[in-house]
Amino acid sequence: MSMHLPVRPAWTCAGCGQAWPCLTRKRQLLAEFAGARVSLMLYLSRFFVAACVDMPATTSGTLYRRFFTWPYEPSDGRHSSESAPPGR
Repeated sequence: MSMHLPVRPAWTCAGCGQAWPCLTRKRQLLAEFAGARVSLMLYLSRFFVAACVDMPATTSGTLYRRFFTWPYEPSDGRHSSESAPPGR
């Protein structure tokens, strides 16, 4: 069982303290749902809805990017801003 679970209502990772899903959890989810991206997106939608309820001051676009864009990035689940050197 993953220790990288969401801590609500802040939606931080219980394992590393980063915004959830953290890089480790993203990698785990990509492995768990390999070849089943639609299932992964349905799984993430459950968390997206809960995060929208828990964080009403956060824009839906921000949460959308946080939960739904990383599985389609050509990397290991890391957002481009996470992999870019500081200052970019």
